[in-house]
Amino acid sequence: MPADDITKEKAEELDAAIARARAVQKEIEGYSQERVDRLCQAIAWAVANKKTFTGLVEEGIKETGLGDPVTRMNKRFKIRGVLRDALRQKSVGVIEEIPEKGIAKYGKPVGLIACIVPTTNPDLTPAGMAIYGIKARNVIIFSPHPRSKKTTQHTVNLMREALVREGAPADILQCIMKVNKAMSEALNAKSDLVMATGGQPTVRRAYHSGKPAYGVGAGNATMIFDETTNIEEAARNTMLSKTSDYGSGCSADGNLLILDSIFDQMVAQLQKEGGYLASDEEREKFRAIMWDAEGHRLADSVARSAYDMGKLAGVDVPADRKFIMVMGTGIGKEHLFSGEKLTTLMALYKWDTWPNVLKMMHEIYEVGGKGHSVGIYSFNDQHIHELAMEAPVSRIMVRQPQSRANAGSFTNGMPMTSSLGCGTWGGNSVSENVCLKHYMNTTWVSRPLPEDRPSDQELFGEFYDPALEA
Repeated sequence: MPADDITKEKAEELDAAIARARAVQKEIEGYSQERVDRLCQAIAWAVANKKTFTGLVEEGIKETGLGDPVTRMNKRFKIRGVLRDALRQKSVGVIEEIPEKGIAKYGKPVGLIACIVPTTNPDLTPAGMAIYGIKARNVIIFSPHPRSKKTTQHTVNLMREALVREGAPADILQCIMKVNKAMSEALNAKSDLVMATGGQPTVRRAYHSGKPAYGVGAGNATMIFDETTNIEEAARNTMLSKTSDYGSGCSADGNLLILDSIFDQMVAQLQKEGGYLASDEEREKFRAIMWDAEGHRLADSVARSAYDMGKLAGVDVPADRKFIMVMGTGIGKEHLFSGEKLTTLMALYKWDTWPNVLKMMHEIYEVGGKGHSVGIYSFNDQHIHELAMEAPVSRIMVRQPQSRANAGSFTNGMPMTSSLGCGTWGGNSVSENVCLKHYMNTTWVSRPLPEDRPSDQELFGEFYDPALEA
């Protein structure tokens, strides 16, 4: 039998999980705002306390062989950020009023949500989705990646135990374990909403499920540095962004576009921050371990430390180096280093004029990552404005480490999340951070207002011809 078929045993597991979820769905729909807020706090603490999250990080890295135990610990603060955002918003009853328009909005549950969990975030993603899901009075069934399903199940079980301690049904949150593509597709089709965080095949399956879905797009995070750059801070930001969880995140800096007049200074400072500048010969060795002959990304070099990348490639990268830099040889599908890396390696490019760097930026996003993000280290508001007008992305971080900022941080106003919508550029339905409002239905209540009808002269201006209305 093909591996992607659903066996009787798998079908029974899925059907039983859905039946349990539907059984408790009516109960949680009646919870008060105070009740769901307390449950969100309980499940968040069950996962995000330092002792527990340390164990989950160790378990996830051991299970998958991916990631950095030091920087992955920072993800527990993202759970705090999601909780902060959730607690500051209403989800029960009237959630917003616009008196001047006579509008009141009421929050309603979506119902049963299928949440697809990526292998790189088996602990953060379930916790963040559970907070938003419960806040909106939904039930959730998680579909873990097969490579990290034990860690995902452990994370979900910790939250289930917290629910029970609060007198709520554990089956508000469930995790299926006999997972394959067919199981995920079946779960998607039987849910009311799909939240898909993962690679593009995962997102496409969610959109093809026949149910409403929020997906994420592929990244190819790029940073632009102009003449106003604070070189020390910018290099520090890039190091933080590139090294977070060994560069496995789609927001980790992959391409640096550096003004030629500051290029040498910038590279020198990046080396002070732990960068290793590869020679042209070494660059080709790294290429050989990152892509096959057809240009497909090879899994063995994903989310590896700089030292381990060197060992794989046969390059003597010192143990104290944190990330690898290669000189870009060009931009385009045939220039593999101009695409997404998903590890501790980045490509460097020089630019001379502002119009040229905007052109390079567009070319990079034609290779990959359109809709995701771009960053700029600049104090030139005109440059920032022109980049915002030009860039085919959903988010632009100004003077921030992208992998710590795109999905929300405590020092910017982006909604906290682990799911980054990339708009139609990236094949997604939203071009914003997926957060609480996406987990809710909304009922608009409209009361009558005094008539607001402009005259035809006001509406049509010089095009208005009263003779045609006679």
